[in-house]
Amino acid sequence: MTGVSTRHRTTWPTLRWVFSDPGRILMFGFGSGLIRPGSGTWGTLLAWFLWVFVSPDASDLAIGIFLLLCLIYGCWAAQRVSNAMGVQDHVGIVWDEFVAFWLVLWLVPSSFLMQVIAFILFRFFDTVKPPPIRQVDARFKGGTGVMLDDLLAAFYTLLVMAFVVRFWPA
Repeated sequence: MTGVSTRHRTTWPTLRWVFSDPGRILMFGFGSGLIRPGSGTWGTLLAWFLWVFVSPDASDLAIGIFLLLCLIYGCWAAQRVSNAMGVQDHVGIVWDEFVAFWLVLWLVPSSFLMQVIAFILFRFFDTVKPPPIRQVDARFKGGTGVMLDDLLAAFYTLLVMAFVVRFWPA
């Protein structure tokens, strides 16, 4: 495939290939998914940065609709990009981190400390993939599978954050 390097263990897209298609630009988090190592962490950091500037004036209804549309789009576009690359759930696809972490940021307290804790927890759960995340990740393929494991990591993060907020008021 033109624009995809196979020099590494998995195919790796070039910046030119990613930026040649608007869907790829989103799926690779405006290029943040191309940063190695830790593309998921870089994507999550960019998602957080974007959240700070976009969310303050948005209503809960607007955010909820936006996240739902981002999820639906992500399922479709992740499948499309995966097909184009011939790789399921490429590590450079970070739109799933964007959507899942935006969900977390929407539902946790907006203090910087709480967001830092949520970031650390989300990256932990997304990386370690405790049960049943690992099993879901192995079973569900395609665009839905790409999005689903990160949503489960967001759920785990929100569950722990509920305890943090309840028992450690900041």
